[in-house]
Amino acid sequence: MFANGWDTHDDVPIQLTADGADLSDARMVNSMRLVLAISALLASITDPRSFPDSGDRVWLLFAAYVAHSLILCVLALLKRPLAQSKWMHWLDVAWYTAFVALTGDSLSLLFLFFFFAILSSSFRWGFEEGARVTAAATGLFIATACLVDAKADWPHLLLRSSFLLALGYISAHWGESKVVLNRQLALLRDVSQLSNPRFGVDHTMTRVLDKTRLFFGAKSCVLVLRDKEIGACQVRSIQAGRSKQSVHAEAISAKTAEPLLTLPAHQLVIYQRPPWPNWLRSRISLKPSENIGEQLTDFLDGDGFFSAPVSLRNSEGRIYVVTEKHASSKADARFLSHIVAQAFPVIENIELVDRMASEAASQERQKIALDIHDRAVQPYIGLTLGLSAVRNKAGPDNPLRDDIDKLSSIARQAIDDLRHYAGTFRRNKGQSNTQEPIYTATLKKQTAQVKALYGVDIAVDVEANLQINDRMMAEVLQIVREGLSNICRHTLAQFGALRLQRSAGWLHIQIENAGACAPLPPFSPRSITERVASLGGLVSVQSDADGFTSVQIQIPV
Repeated sequence: MFANGWDTHDDVPIQLTADGADLSDARMVNSMRLVLAISALLASITDPRSFPDSGDRVWLLFAAYVAHSLILCVLALLKRPLAQSKWMHWLDVAWYTAFVALTGDSLSLLFLFFFFAILSSSFRWGFEEGARVTAAATGLFIATACLVDAKADWPHLLLRSSFLLALGYISAHWGESKVVLNRQLALLRDVSQLSNPRFGVDHTMTRVLDKTRLFFGAKSCVLVLRDKEIGACQVRSIQAGRSKQSVHAEAISAKTAEPLLTLPAHQLVIYQRPPWPNWLRSRISLKPSENIGEQLTDFLDGDGFFSAPVSLRNSEGRIYVVTEKHASSKADARFLSHIVAQAFPVIENIELVDRMASEAASQERQKIALDIHDRAVQPYIGLTLGLSAVRNKAGPDNPLRDDIDKLSSIARQAIDDLRHYAGTFRRNKGQSNTQEPIYTATLKKQTAQVKALYGVDIAVDVEANLQINDRMMAEVLQIVREGLSNICRHTLAQFGALRLQRSAGWLHIQIENAGACAPLPPFSPRSITERVASLGGLVSVQSDADGFTSVQIQIPV
């Protein structure tokens, strides 16, 4: 921890993977508790002289603890949440306190049972929980021994209490390391799985920054990148407490980005503002490196930060994790570099695939536009020329002259329409001059076709700015198309509604149809469910006694 300066360290990227161990840990802890309980029961039965003042109460208490442990072991095998609860090790502390109280001897070795509760809490829940259990176990051991043994051996009692406290603290510290490592491995696995090409680069980068900020409990996470060729800069910022985060990068000038790019390249950087008052800090002469750290801390509006370099094929920059009210460590900065090494190459591959798909789609549009011109427009041009020649041969008194003029006008209008369609098709979607989003126009066109063919009137309610890329929107349009088709083919409804909105990182799609005075049996739209599941989303169906049905879809975006 660096209280009043900064530190640099070379970046050594590592890739780690691991499976979650919560369930296996719960089974192991409950199994060992059962083994420990059975061992204590057998010891009390085979050697009753070890508890001369307790009589039959000891083995009865141990038998009850065996039953308690057996129930928890069965619950763990059945994957019940109760077996993984934090209350379990506190129940163990209560049991072990009863053991010490029942023996009535401050020198009893039963105080060693407390270590089981300390170890299980520390290695499953971390330092804070382990430290609380250690303090409670030590205090209860001393209090119980003093209450039940009027002639307590204080030197031995204090020695055992100190041993319990010291070893418990060490166990809690080591347990925290294990918990942190599991969280780190889970985050590295998570940022790799976030990289769904359908979501696009902007969405994936935003999710990675948000996951990183949440992991470190930071105030904000900032990514600044500079193009290696043209020098254009852009920044992404995820702030704590902001309800709606923008998924798009913000272009900034090179002068604005310069403070964030002045740190040494290929090095990790940590800075924590000294805990001195502002008036005192302004009077102290700082080193040049500390001046830079102080300026960046003010620029990022925090109490400190740690940063790692980011190097991509076409750009380079830095990622900053801005902290508040707590210092950072070298371990935090190193792990940030592991996140960068794990997530950003995948993001770069997504960007490459996305660009290749866009270029392929653009080439295909060009080809289709040329085919439309050659195979559709040219025959119409030939038709207009032929009609003009026929009209010239017809005399002024020819009765077909007006009909020929009408056919020529229709052919020319068809040529104009085809040329306009080919030109629109050749352009990218982002180049459209219409003020209405392309997906809204497409949905309205679909519902208009449904009304024309099936007589079902579908009301459309779509949020103005969903901020979804083309590939995701193509999936959404297909889901909506299947939902409207289900209404037309499987119901007698004449009215329906389609709603799309985005909130809290989820796209909500609601497809409703009015009832036909008859309840519907429970069902699940198979094709829609499979398509939504491939996007990591959820589908639920609600219906009432009148046959009103609502298919509610949620997709993470």
